[in-house]
Amino acid sequence: MGHHHSHTHHSVEQQGTKLLISIFLNIVITASQVVGGLISGSLALLSDALHNFSDVLSLVVSYVAVKLSKNKATYARTFGYKRAEILAAFINAASLIIVAIFLIIEAYKRFLQPEEIQANLVIWFALLGIVANGFSVLLLKKDAHNNMNMRSAYIHLFTDMLASLAVLIGGLLMRYFGLYLIDPLLTFFIAMYLIYMGYDLLLASTRVLMLFTPKNINLKALQADVSSVSCVKNIHHLHVWQLNEAEVHLEAHIELNTNLSVKEFDVVLLEIQYMLHEKYGINHLTLQPEFEKEDPKTPIIQD
Repeated sequence: MGHHHSHTHHSVEQQGTKLLISIFLNIVITASQVVGGLISGSLALLSDALHNFSDVLSLVVSYVAVKLSKNKATYARTFGYKRAEILAAFINAASLIIVAIFLIIEAYKRFLQPEEIQANLVIWFALLGIVANGFSVLLLKKDAHNNMNMRSAYIHLFTDMLASLAVLIGGLLMRYFGLYLIDPLLTFFIAMYLIYMGYDLLLASTRVLMLFTPKNINLKALQADVSSVSCVKNIHHLHVWQLNEAEVHLEAHIELNTNLSVKEFDVVLLEIQYMLHEKYGINHLTLQPEFEKEDPKTPIIQD
């Protein structure tokens, strides 16, 4: 059965170009907001700058992963670098949560000792963040739907755009109402939002890296379906995992109730391949046929 891939070489090149543009924009935003935050005294603006800096790092990781994913398989790396983008998604999601924890600590310190802030600077630098990150979000939005790596970069940029919007609102409240406590309060909510956005992606990428069964596949139902195929007695020693978002692999031992020839088994194998692909989205299948072989027949066996 042919292999199924989520993007072409051309789309990978486009992803790389979009990430490079976003990296440049975020370097500009980070430098500007650090200067603005130090001059104005705004923790929220500095926290936004820190988040932007984490964006730069995450985008670089995503860019490297996109480039690595193009490398072909070799004898030394039989899967190539197909997992590079999943690893990048994991790193990016973890960095979101680490940055959030740091921001919560800093917000708590500032809440205990509030400071007067130059609100006009906060407003202008927040506007810069909204415009630049908004442009980057639009660049990556399409690719974020079907690629975990691009989705991790998109989430970084989208949350930063929202963070800049929150900083803008805070700047306006400080400018016109003198509500300086809004600065650490906004920082806290920005941090909580980062945790909320990063948590699901961290779990999803961890599941793939740990070779867990994909959440959408019911192994007991799959076992029953394969066992219902003609000449199949049972399926055991079963492993199902994702290599990346495009490839779901299954390997198992399959016990036959008839001593089939290799040619006859190929007919059975094609039927199983078609059924598993159509019903479960499994596109890489390795089955070891057995007949009257004495070994454990339970579906899951610890190797």
